[in-house]
Amino acid sequence: MPDQNKEILSIILIGGLLALGLLLFVVIILFIYQKRQHAHEKEMVELKEKHEKELLRSQVEIQEKTLQAIGQELHDNIAAQLQLLMFPVSALTGAEFGNYSPPQFLKTIIDDVRHLAHSLHSDRIANIGIRMAIEFEVKALRKTNEVGIDFEVNDIESKKSLNPEKTVSLFRMFQESLNNALKHSKATHIKISLLFSTDDTLTLIIKDNGIGFNVAEKQHKPSASGGVGLMSMPNRAESIGAAFLINSGEGKGTTVTIVVHLS
Repeated sequence: MPDQNKEILSIILIGGLLALGLLLFVVIILFIYQKRQHAHEKEMVELKEKHEKELLRSQVEIQEKTLQAIGQELHDNIAAQLQLLMFPVSALTGAEFGNYSPPQFLKTIIDDVRHLAHSLHSDRIANIGIRMAIEFEVKALRKTNEVGIDFEVNDIESKKSLNPEKTVSLFRMFQESLNNALKHSKATHIKISLLFSTDDTLTLIIKDNGIGFNVAEKQHKPSASGGVGLMSMPNRAESIGAAFLINSGEGKGTTVTIVVHLS
């Protein structure tokens, strides 16, 4: 009997060890499977993010090429054709060209077309830099007397610079913000701040005293009266690694803040 009991105990012990080993094996297999599953999911997320970034970059590049082509067409053809109007007008008036002064409205149209062509040309924006590009827009806006406008730049600007891609994208966001303020806000005053900091960041702020709006509503339900730009600006910001914030409310005006790293 004692031998039989020992044999039974041995069988139980061996069976228990085998069951424990099998359980351990299953746990290890499940652990490896979950680890691989997590790795696969992480890889898929990374691939999706990479794809979205590439898609975003492609969209931005297509937009820039389109704007640049339009700007080039305006500069090379439209402005040139308008310039030719100077000659027929002088001929019709019977005035000698050397003594003839074209009508002011014609000069204004030509200047406006050239300004628009310059503001659309990406290479020019990249070459002159963000400060000068904004200054040109401010100067043109002040001529219209549509709104009061202030532009401030802090003193350390001369020691800092943006790369061409960031310069162009930041300027496009500035244009969109300014356009929204002029078209929709009914603002009487706009303040633009370009602030370079000692931690290698640049902050652009466009603030108006207009009627304001519900930001979430416009972003999620864009319409012909606005909202599309509010969706494109965050995409622009993301494409250059910038932070984008828009703060507004009905009757509270609108403030757009963009922070981008210089390096």
